[in-house]
Amino acid sequence: MFVAYVTINILAALFTGIAAVTYLIGHPYPKAQTEMKRLPISWMPRLGTALAAGSLGLLVGFAVPAVGTLASFGLVLYFIGAFIAHLRVGSRKLVGWAVFFVTSVATLVVNLAHHGLW
Repeated sequence: MFVAYVTINILAALFTGIAAVTYLIGHPYPKAQTEMKRLPISWMPRLGTALAAGSLGLLVGFAVPAVGTLASFGLVLYFIGAFIAHLRVGSRKLVGWAVFFVTSVATLVVNLAHHGLW
Protein backbone atom coordinates (compact mmCIF):
# COMPACT_ATOMS: atom_id res chain seq x y z
CA MET A 1 0.00 0.00 0.00
CA PHE A 2 2.85 2.40 0.83
CA VAL A 3 4.33 2.14 -2.69
CA ALA A 4 0.95 2.87 -4.29
CA TYR A 5 0.42 5.78 -1.87
CA VAL A 6 3.77 7.39 -2.70
CA THR A 7 3.59 6.73 -6.46
CA ILE A 8 0.05 8.00 -6.98
CA ASN A 9 0.58 11.07 -4.79
CA ILE A 10 3.75 12.04 -6.64
CA LEU A 11 2.11 11.46 -10.03
CA ALA A 12 -0.91 13.55 -9.09
CA ALA A 13 1.32 16.29 -7.66
CA LEU A 14 3.30 16.36 -10.93
CA PHE A 15 0.18 16.42 -13.14
CA THR A 16 -1.54 19.16 -11.18
CA GLY A 17 1.71 21.09 -10.66
CA ILE A 18 2.39 21.20 -14.39
CA ALA A 19 -1.23 22.23 -15.04
CA ALA A 20 -0.90 24.96 -12.39
CA VAL A 21 2.20 26.37 -14.07
CA THR A 22 0.47 26.48 -17.47
CA TYR A 23 -2.42 28.43 -15.93
CA LEU A 24 -0.17 30.78 -14.02
CA ILE A 25 2.08 31.66 -16.98
CA GLY A 26 -0.89 32.20 -19.30
CA HIS A 27 -0.10 29.35 -21.71
CA PRO A 28 -2.38 29.35 -24.78
CA TYR A 29 -3.92 25.90 -24.08
CA PRO A 30 -5.52 26.66 -20.71
CA LYS A 31 -6.46 30.10 -22.05
CA ALA A 32 -8.33 28.43 -24.93
CA GLN A 33 -9.96 26.00 -22.50
CA THR A 34 -11.06 28.86 -20.26
CA GLU A 35 -12.54 30.72 -23.23
CA MET A 36 -14.24 27.55 -24.53
CA LYS A 37 -15.90 27.07 -21.14
CA ARG A 38 -16.98 30.73 -21.23
CA LEU A 39 -15.11 31.56 -18.04
CA PRO A 40 -13.46 34.95 -17.54
CA ILE A 41 -9.76 34.97 -18.38
CA SER A 42 -9.25 36.72 -15.04
CA TRP A 43 -10.01 33.36 -13.39
CA MET A 44 -6.88 31.74 -14.82
CA PRO A 45 -4.57 32.79 -11.97
CA ARG A 46 -7.16 31.64 -9.43
CA LEU A 47 -7.56 28.27 -11.12
CA GLY A 48 -3.78 27.92 -11.36
CA THR A 49 -3.42 28.81 -7.69
CA ALA A 50 -6.01 26.20 -6.72
CA LEU A 51 -4.13 23.55 -8.71
CA ALA A 52 -0.81 24.65 -7.21
CA ALA A 53 -2.26 24.48 -3.70
CA GLY A 54 -3.55 20.98 -4.38
CA SER A 55 -0.21 19.88 -5.77
CA LEU A 56 1.74 21.30 -2.84
CA GLY A 57 -0.82 19.90 -0.41
CA LEU A 58 -0.25 16.40 -1.77
CA LEU A 59 3.48 16.76 -1.17
CA VAL A 60 3.01 18.26 2.31
CA GLY A 61 0.75 15.26 2.98
CA PHE A 62 3.81 13.05 3.28
CA ALA A 63 4.69 14.95 6.48
CA VAL A 64 1.17 15.92 7.59
CA PRO A 65 -1.25 13.20 6.39
CA ALA A 66 -4.41 15.24 6.98
CA VAL A 67 -3.17 17.95 4.59
CA GLY A 68 -2.59 15.39 1.83
CA THR A 69 -6.03 13.88 2.29
CA LEU A 70 -7.69 17.30 2.25
CA ALA A 71 -5.66 18.32 -0.81
CA SER A 72 -6.74 15.20 -2.70
CA PHE A 73 -10.36 15.85 -1.73
CA GLY A 74 -10.02 19.45 -2.90
CA LEU A 75 -8.62 18.32 -6.24
CA VAL A 76 -11.54 15.91 -6.70
CA LEU A 77 -13.93 18.83 -6.09
CA TYR A 78 -11.93 21.03 -8.50
CA PHE A 79 -12.24 18.47 -11.29
CA ILE A 80 -15.94 17.91 -10.59
CA GLY A 81 -16.29 21.65 -11.15
CA ALA A 82 -14.31 21.34 -14.38
CA PHE A 83 -16.65 18.56 -15.52
CA ILE A 84 -19.67 20.75 -14.83
CA ALA A 85 -18.02 23.58 -16.80
CA HIS A 86 -17.52 21.21 -19.75
CA LEU A 87 -21.13 20.03 -19.66
CA ARG A 88 -22.45 23.58 -19.29
CA VAL A 89 -21.07 24.51 -22.72
CA GLY A 90 -21.78 21.14 -24.33
CA SER A 91 -18.15 20.08 -24.60
CA ARG A 92 -17.62 16.35 -25.02
CA LYS A 93 -13.81 16.53 -25.13
CA LEU A 94 -13.28 14.97 -21.73
CA VAL A 95 -10.17 12.80 -22.14
CA GLY A 96 -7.84 15.31 -20.46
CA TRP A 97 -10.36 15.93 -17.73
CA ALA A 98 -10.77 12.19 -17.16
CA VAL A 99 -7.02 11.67 -16.69
CA PHE A 100 -6.86 14.40 -14.06
CA PHE A 101 -10.09 13.32 -12.36
CA VAL A 102 -9.17 9.63 -12.16
CA THR A 103 -5.73 10.54 -10.83
CA SER A 104 -7.29 12.78 -8.17
CA VAL A 105 -9.81 10.12 -7.14
CA ALA A 106 -7.05 7.50 -6.97
CA THR A 107 -5.04 9.86 -4.78
CA LEU A 108 -7.98 10.36 -2.44
CA VAL A 109 -8.59 6.60 -2.24
CA VAL A 110 -4.97 5.72 -1.48
CA ASN A 111 -4.73 8.53 1.07
CA LEU A 112 -7.81 7.27 2.88
CA ALA A 113 -6.68 3.64 2.68
CA HIS A 114 -3.07 4.28 3.67
CA HIS A 115 -4.02 6.32 6.72
CA GLY A 116 -6.67 3.84 7.83
CA LEU A 117 -9.60 6.18 7.27
CA TRP A 118 -11.32 3.79 4.93
